[in-house]
Amino acid sequence: MSYLEAIVLGFVQGVAEFLPISSSGHLSLLESWMGMEEPDNLFNVLLHFATLVAVCIAYWGDVVGMVKEFFLGAGALISRKPMEKPVPPARRLVLMVIVATLPLVVVLPVEDRVEFLGSSTLFVGFALLATGVILFVSDRLSRGRRDVKTIRVRDALLVGCAQAVAVIPGLSRSGCTISAGMAVGLDRTFAVRFSFLLSLPAVLGATLLKVVSVAAEGVDASLLPMYIVGMIVAGVVGYFAICLVNLLAQKNKFGRFAYYCWAIGLVAVITSFL
Repeated sequence: MSYLEAIVLGFVQGVAEFLPISSSGHLSLLESWMGMEEPDNLFNVLLHFATLVAVCIAYWGDVVGMVKEFFLGAGALISRKPMEKPVPPARRLVLMVIVATLPLVVVLPVEDRVEFLGSSTLFVGFALLATGVILFVSDRLSRGRRDVKTIRVRDALLVGCAQAVAVIPGLSRSGCTISAGMAVGLDRTFAVRFSFLLSLPAVLGATLLKVVSVAAEGVDASLLPMYIVGMIVAGVVGYFAICLVNLLAQKNKFGRFAYYCWAIGLVAVITSFL
């Protein structure tokens, strides 16, 4: 791996992880079209960790409040204290994120079997076309009003199901979860916020699981400088991508990404036959 490849992969991860255009799909197409090698396990883990840091920075207040309320809520359960009424917003947000993460836990056993589909340019192309349809339709839904105080358990579950389906290469995780949030009546700004906060346990869990296998494989210290460069690029680009998605969702322009997904998906389908 070269520094240029590390920068390119970091940029793609930072942009596509948060913009609704599928990071897995784009990495797969880069490997196919440009002959780039798939990132090794350690670099892959570090890139995802960099995007996790970007979410924590962008939503620092939420993250701190959620961590605090998680431990306060756990302490209340252990001591069997009566639950506060009304439930603090940050604690309610923690509960909804936990509920929305459950469907992803269910699909974990089959995730490895699904990931191999990313090796097919044709499949990724059709998945990107489907992502475009999802984004196009979601942008035309009526504006919802539910926020952290009024989101229902079934709303969180449906958004979580969308995240679970998005393990399919070429389907955008952020696109599916934000669109699902809009479909169940969440306020657009809150739908984006909930989607990105929902990514934290998913990315953190996947990172911890992969760290075990990476430690067993050993680490090539000579590659660490390139890994760090890729991480910095992914984190910085990811932060600004989060800001961009928030801005476009507020201005009812979230569906603009549909045209890009259709274009890149169509190119992928055509090139798969060449």
